[in-house]
Amino acid sequence: MSATTTIKIAYLYEDLMNTYGDSGDVKILRHLLNQQGFDVTVTNVSLGADFDAFDYDFVFFGGGQDFEQTIVAQDLQRHRATLAAYIEASRPLLAICGGYQLLGAYYETSGGTTIKGLGILPLHTVYKADSRMIGDTTVQTPWGQIHAFENHSGRTYFDDKNMLKPLGQVEQGYGNNPDDHEEGLHYKNTIGSYSHGPLLRNLNVAQAIAATIIAAHEERLATTHA
Repeated sequence: MSATTTIKIAYLYEDLMNTYGDSGDVKILRHLLNQQGFDVTVTNVSLGADFDAFDYDFVFFGGGQDFEQTIVAQDLQRHRATLAAYIEASRPLLAICGGYQLLGAYYETSGGTTIKGLGILPLHTVYKADSRMIGDTTVQTPWGQIHAFENHSGRTYFDDKNMLKPLGQVEQGYGNNPDDHEEGLHYKNTIGSYSHGPLLRNLNVAQAIAATIIAAHEERLATTHA
């Protein structure tokens, strides 16, 4: 296996953040990258592990239940600096549901408890136990229409709508919250989404992300050998 043809993926807390088949997103990307001649390694970055985001070509962060998300939120703070720099450098990252929420400032539960997020992106999430948003979704994105499944009680709101843009406009379902009719976020090459199913069974989005990963891989190699 040649290092020059091996794409490296970091899966943040794979053993804890993998609800509703979110690992399928990574499997689909690995398949698409294999088809284009690349070997792919996937590293589970879990509790207590060392992590430098710039050692990887792509970072994936899946969703989890509230208990697991609380545990992850505490450990995750160790990686704030490397993830913030990685995101600002326009390196590709996909965060689903709980992972998406934890990129923001906080997650407030219905009981008033606040789970601290990374605070990298200006957004926050409020939990509403009496109004779960569940069902099939249809969203119009820059890459075309996508179909997925959502199941969340967290309502995510952007605190800076000039900086953050949605992944797409909701045609069916709820998306970030019941008010904005928007789903997910798209900031530089970071995508956040409530779409399970997994999201990347929508090959229009999967192929776009795969192309971004290849470009990031080539940039990492050029930097390493400079």
